[in-house]
Amino acid sequence: MPPTTFAWIGFIAIIGVLLALDLGVFHRKAHVIPIKEALKWSVIWVTVGLSFSIVVYFAYEGHWLDLGATFDPIDGKLNNGRLAAEKYLTGYIVEQSLSVDNLFVIATIFTSFAVPTIYQHRLLFWGILGALAMRGAMIGIGAQLVANFHWILYVFGGFLVLTAFKMLLGGGSHSDPSMNVAVRLARRIFPVTDRYHGNHFIVRAGSSNSTEAALPGFAPLDDPAVARVKLGTWMLTPMAIALLVVETTDLIFAVDSIPAIFAITADPFIVFTSNIFAILGLRSLFFLLAGMLDKFRYLKYSLAAILLIVGAKMFVSDWLDKIFGGHFNIYLLAIVFVILLVGCVASWQAQRSSNRRL
Repeated sequence: MPPTTFAWIGFIAIIGVLLALDLGVFHRKAHVIPIKEALKWSVIWVTVGLSFSIVVYFAYEGHWLDLGATFDPIDGKLNNGRLAAEKYLTGYIVEQSLSVDNLFVIATIFTSFAVPTIYQHRLLFWGILGALAMRGAMIGIGAQLVANFHWILYVFGGFLVLTAFKMLLGGGSHSDPSMNVAVRLARRIFPVTDRYHGNHFIVRAGSSNSTEAALPGFAPLDDPAVARVKLGTWMLTPMAIALLVVETTDLIFAVDSIPAIFAITADPFIVFTSNIFAILGLRSLFFLLAGMLDKFRYLKYSLAAILLIVGAKMFVSDWLDKIFGGHFNIYLLAIVFVILLVGCVASWQAQRSSNRRL
């Protein structure tokens, strides 16, 4: 077993512990997430994500478990502590910023399916758990493609540039979540209840025994959908349908965001860890910004600009390396930060102007 395998096992174990503490201890009881709590958890997850760059630095500087022992296909260099930390931080910021666009879609999904506020955190938890598994698989495939077919980087770059122009031209609007292909397929295969049943994703159609029908996990007889199926049949709830849409939506966003980080590095461990920490902070960030998402009117253009720059970098990386040397990722990190700042400030100024005219 290669030594790097133990690094992967250790990291996944740490993430598992963090998620278990999150759902099993801190959010064991379903409740509405207030702004203050969302802010606290946003700070915690961002701090953890940024602090992990210190672990990356020492791990790659000392080549712990053979991390950084192979050449990075992107720049052809061995990742020492400084390079690895720079690439991790750049990847983390890029992935975190691109994830913001996902928040707008999540808000649309919650509204479309009328997900009760008290259950939104639990739904996002399981949604992100599925996203971790999907992205892990996609990163593994992407890393192998980049390692064996360097020309795939130009395909990734072209895809990101096209996506950026699509966003700029207004093609990034999202369709009605209820028309999702996966949703229509699920409704055709499985019976679905007409209303929510607590935080359950599946329930059984209630029996004639009123006591049993009232138990958790049973759909009461007064649910209209129960009349259309045999009693005792397992049924999906709207929570399950909403979760399905969240998962399929994240898959679509992953197709955009994962190629973006391969413009920075193809080291699988750096790509995976930066991506995972960016996703983990997405839930608390959603509850922090849920009421303000419509105010970030220019953020879409900032995200499109980031995709455009990152995609273009894939075509001219060798030229940029000759001009800026090994510190280009620091410059890229600064550019991404400035673009996000400009988008937020422009949105804030536009909102102030709108409020003054009212």
